[in-house]
Amino acid sequence: MGLRKILLLFFCLLAIGVGTAQVTSKSITAKYTTEELDLDGNLNEPIWEMAETGSDFIQFFPTDSLSAIYPTTFKVIYSETILYIGVRAEAANDNYVVSSLRRDFGGTTNDNISILFDTFNDATTAFFFGVTPYGVQREGLVSDGGGAFNNTWDMKWQAEAQRFDDHYTVEIAIPFTSLKFIEGATSWRFRSYRWNIQSNEQTTWTQVPQNQLLSSLAYMGELRFERPLGRSRTPLALIPYVNTLANRDYVSDDSNVDFKIGGDAKVSIGDAMNLDITVNPDFSNVEVDDIFTNLTRFEIQLPEKRQFFIDNSDLFANYGNTLDNIPFFSRRIGLARNADGNLIENQIIGGVRLSGKLNPTTRLGFLNLQTYADPENEIASYNNMMLAFQKKVFSRSNLGLFWVNRQTFGNYEFINPDTRYNRVLGIDYDLASADNIWTGNFFVHKSFQPGDNQGNFSTQSRLNYDDRNWRFVADFVYVDEEYRADLGFVPRKDIFKTGNSATRRFYPKNSKLSNHSFGLLGVNFWRPNLDFKHTDYFYRATWEANFTNQATFSTNVQHDYIFLTADFDPTRTLGTVPIPGDRGYSFNQFSAEFVSNPSNLVTYGLSTSVGGFFNGEKYSFGGEVGYRFQPWANVLFGLNYDGIRLPDPFADADIWLATVRSEVTFSKFVFWNTLVQYSNQRNNFGINSRLQWRFAPLSDLFLVYNDNYFSGNVFAPRFRTINLKVTYWLYL
Repeated sequence: MGLRKILLLFFCLLAIGVGTAQVTSKSITAKYTTEELDLDGNLNEPIWEMAETGSDFIQFFPTDSLSAIYPTTFKVIYSETILYIGVRAEAANDNYVVSSLRRDFGGTTNDNISILFDTFNDATTAFFFGVTPYGVQREGLVSDGGGAFNNTWDMKWQAEAQRFDDHYTVEIAIPFTSLKFIEGATSWRFRSYRWNIQSNEQTTWTQVPQNQLLSSLAYMGELRFERPLGRSRTPLALIPYVNTLANRDYVSDDSNVDFKIGGDAKVSIGDAMNLDITVNPDFSNVEVDDIFTNLTRFEIQLPEKRQFFIDNSDLFANYGNTLDNIPFFSRRIGLARNADGNLIENQIIGGVRLSGKLNPTTRLGFLNLQTYADPENEIASYNNMMLAFQKKVFSRSNLGLFWVNRQTFGNYEFINPDTRYNRVLGIDYDLASADNIWTGNFFVHKSFQPGDNQGNFSTQSRLNYDDRNWRFVADFVYVDEEYRADLGFVPRKDIFKTGNSATRRFYPKNSKLSNHSFGLLGVNFWRPNLDFKHTDYFYRATWEANFTNQATFSTNVQHDYIFLTADFDPTRTLGTVPIPGDRGYSFNQFSAEFVSNPSNLVTYGLSTSVGGFFNGEKYSFGGEVGYRFQPWANVLFGLNYDGIRLPDPFADADIWLATVRSEVTFSKFVFWNTLVQYSNQRNNFGINSRLQWRFAPLSDLFLVYNDNYFSGNVFAPRFRTINLKVTYWLYL
């Protein structure tokens, strides 16, 4: 792609991004009070009677054109220090759907009222709060215009609820110190929406088209304040921890007991900036990753679950694209490969992160962390840094610049000089029209490393059109063979990729279907360094259906072509003959998936696929079944099977993945989660059990047990750990 074409496309995207106005259709005025409310879930204080009422919720599901069957009303009042929201939600009966009492519940499996606050009126980021009829809370950060949720963000606030035969009420108290906003603000963009799982209904205060996300920040109302807001700076927070860890490695026959201390500090800078400091961070209480079956040639991206990397994470993570090139992937920090190529923990010494708003349209992010050297495992000490700058342009689009640097300053004989540093510089333009019908992404990234600073580009141009009936996507990606992002996620290099799709939606009346759609997708890969050889492509036809009872069904037919440039064994079985490279393989597959109504006590999902696989065949099926002991516990059993049949002399394989999840919530403050996983592909059987006691706001005691076994021909222990960790959130 020539420079002139790149610039032309860039200015076309800019032109599309020019929106006339953000979509704001309703407003409500918050009543000022000097009273301090008794937070009990009852809306019986006189001030609630004086407050303006928000009402007339509109359905989002099963349709988006009718008034809510079960009305919802809310009121907003505020004092100098606290924002209060009162909600009344009508219901069919008192049999509310609540899967657990654990904080940060899943919104799609719990009756709940949810609230979005776009405090900077930028239509791209927001604070999010939700409460169930049992008073269980969840909070998070919303980014990407409503497309991305980060529900691991925690902040101090309160909520209580009361349940009745035909409705429930909620009182919410959010300290202004838990939010970021501009001093003197007179209004925020705002919206409330409701998941009425009990009655298969989703409703929202301001209308949102069904082709959009219910959380979309393009379709908001306005929250006005009787008096301008004052200055409310978040106090200094110290979060120390103490952790005792006992472990036994049965492979090396080593055992030891470690005692660790460390912690974090959160410092507010101005109205909208945060400085986070971490010293000797410990992530032993973090949930373990799900085991997965990988039959591809490429690395699988796993989600970030560590709290330090969560706040304003979109500032650092939302560059590039999730499939082909992420220049900064925080999970690279704290993990490294040893001399044998195995991925192990590489402890973090400490670091800082500065993030937030410089002004209503400009965001700044800076992150710097240092890891320990581990000469025994031939791992160097690296400094990991990212600087990000994001500017809102037009109605909802953003222009971003970033600089990533990973560098070692020590002299290590065991590292390749070419890996002493890696730097990536980039510019991203994220397009979002005022109504979110036009979206897209355009970026150019360049990497730098010792002795190799020429070329090394990665670029993308993607444009989406999404109205009520049609969705079209055109995508072009280029990743140079010499492009490197050591702190990023780049599964494939030396590619020129095109992706094009078209989807037609239908909304039948008087049907068990809420909506259904037909879609066509074509993705092609060329290898520039192989004379632009057409090495991979797939074409897919899909039908998807959403039922009025919230069940879903999808099916697709796909044709694949893969040219293997090297030998490949998809079974990853030792001692087998790999599928030969330097030749192409063409095959077809059919797949289908059904997920049941989540409001039922018994839920299930089924999936299957059948068809060709390289020079053989593959048969797959998977299923999950869960039961909810409302509201105290739920358990889920999952089983997946892949049967691969290849001609001689290549290996057949029967790959099994089994999972058992259980969650017991003894109260809103004591939770017990257990995850059991078995994979014969990975020769692994693992148990992770975590008991959590939230003994004070945001302060926890964790007791975590891990037990891991070899599960091949011989079932034998691999390692076992148990740790007791206490964290305490102290405001100064």
